[in-house]
Amino acid sequence: MASLGASAATTPPLEVYAAGSLTGVMKPIIRQYTAATGQAVTILHGPAGLLRERIEKGADADVYLSANMAHPQRLAAAGRGTPAVVFARNSLCLTTRHDIGLTPANVLDKLLQPSIRIGTSTPVADPGGDYAWAWFAKAETVRPGARKLLEAKARKMVGGSIPAAVPAKPPSGKELLLLQEKVDVFFGYCSSRGTVPDSELVVVKLPAELQLPIDYGMTVLFHSADPARQARADRFALYLMSPAAQRELVPFGFKPVTETATH
Repeated sequence: MASLGASAATTPPLEVYAAGSLTGVMKPIIRQYTAATGQAVTILHGPAGLLRERIEKGADADVYLSANMAHPQRLAAAGRGTPAVVFARNSLCLTTRHDIGLTPANVLDKLLQPSIRIGTSTPVADPGGDYAWAWFAKAETVRPGARKLLEAKARKMVGGSIPAAVPAKPPSGKELLLLQEKVDVFFGYCSSRGTVPDSELVVVKLPAELQLPIDYGMTVLFHSADPARQARADRFALYLMSPAAQRELVPFGFKPVTETATH
């Protein structure tokens, strides 16, 4: 045990870049991993698209975790990382205030009302925004004309920058916007940063015909000049796929990779 402590003390921490929606769930996963291995892990959360851009510009990360598959696949295609793999699943949900009266049955009718203000993340910079726009296109198949109306109503409110620092228990951007009544409905994920629901807000699931599958992708960045570093990153990536790590996903509203994606 003494040798493990000495080794851990001299081993540089792993640098993980992860989507902002993973802010809560990664804490227990990293805590368990460090306790089991002695390996320290530092993590930077932010919009996955902007994090990918940082890596493309030379940011020194070891593992990249995205809220979609496209970003890690792009890094892999450019020869910067291993082939992208799915490590978690999620679903698209709407967060709103209780007074809005939103339900799965009236989602489309309610969103198309002129008085309802819609908030989303920023497309391209943040996969959450991409999913919202994909949903608008899907709504068109159910209600002709819906896409144009929804895109015109939607306001890109968050996800356009990487936070400089994250407080210990921060309210999310969508929570602040809803509670301050700047928007009425926010497109986001069914997962959350905590395991205790916010009593002031309600999360509404989408009806089956309007659901979108959401796969979270991972790539391990290449560091061929440092085999030891590469091995440490590979071990952490393997741990994320282990039953111990996958169990931690569920209390935060994510789905393990073994659960079939909702289409």
